Amino acid sequence: MTKKPQSIRMAVFPVAGMGTRFLPATKANPKEMLPIVDKPLIQYAAEEAVAAGIETLVFVTGRNKRSIPDHFDKAYELETELAERGKDKMLELVRNIVPPEVTCVYVRQTDALGLGHAVACAHPIVQNEPFAVILADDLIVNDGKGATAQMVERFEENQCSVLGVEEVPPEDTHMYGVIDPAMTDKAGFWDVRGIVEKPSPADAPSNVAVVGRYILTPRIFELLDKQEPGAGGEIQLTDAIGELLKEERVTAYEFEGKRFDCGNKLGYLQANVELALQHPELKDDFQAYLDARGL
Repeated sequence: MTKKPQSIRMAVFPVAGMGTRFLPATKANPKEMLPIVDKPLIQYAAEEAVAAGIETLVFVTGRNKRSIPDHFDKAYELETELAERGKDKMLELVRNIVPPEVTCVYVRQTDALGLGHAVACAHPIVQNEPFAVILADDLIVNDGKGATAQMVERFEENQCSVLGVEEVPPEDTHMYGVIDPAMTDKAGFWDVRGIVEKPSPADAPSNVAVVGRYILTPRIFELLDKQEPGAGGEIQLTDAIGELLKEERVTAYEFEGKRFDCGNKLGYLQANVELALQHPELKDDFQAYLDARGL
């Protein structure tokens, strides 16, 4: 009997980081709740997952992250007040942060031991399924299919792990996990021969960098459990992927879309400007403001 191909039902969102680059704004407010125009970063990430057919959103949280589950929870008082005031459009917005058929699960990462450790914290929920990992810091926008949906398609075709990648300037390789890519018969789609965490330009195997989107097989959990601390004294997801590709095929996909690195202030500001210029209610007035300023 032919084994039925697996698809992706769960997405893991590591949201336990401290967000020190945005202090003091993130002293009491999670960086994932910082707004891009009128929606927090974590909502953009959740919407991307839902658009890819994800059924369960697993948030790996930490201290001072209470506003994230609150954001995805029902707000009885707010909804009652909006209904009484006849603000139906706003009521619809707050009621449909995620569709009712999508389940949100919250897991606590008690120690800040790195991205690999955060992903491992989701193991009791994900168990023995392939799953997506979405980093909300990397906001990816496009006019068509979202980055995660594109990667789910690649997984369904090949039934192996998929890393979301893009080419970066060679001098920036020290900021990323960088792959050693092997050509396939599809443009923008590679087999991964190796992966290095934050290499110097001289040591980087390429300039193809992993950027905040992963689809991984459950074998990664066993490898993370055995993983020794790597760069920065943390459990690095990159190191576990390096072990995974010794056992299984791992691929890399250059998704369609524009990425904004909202983990730094410049990328965050760029995302606000770009999305404001696309906002149906704001774009004309905002463009007029920029024109008046000579921008």
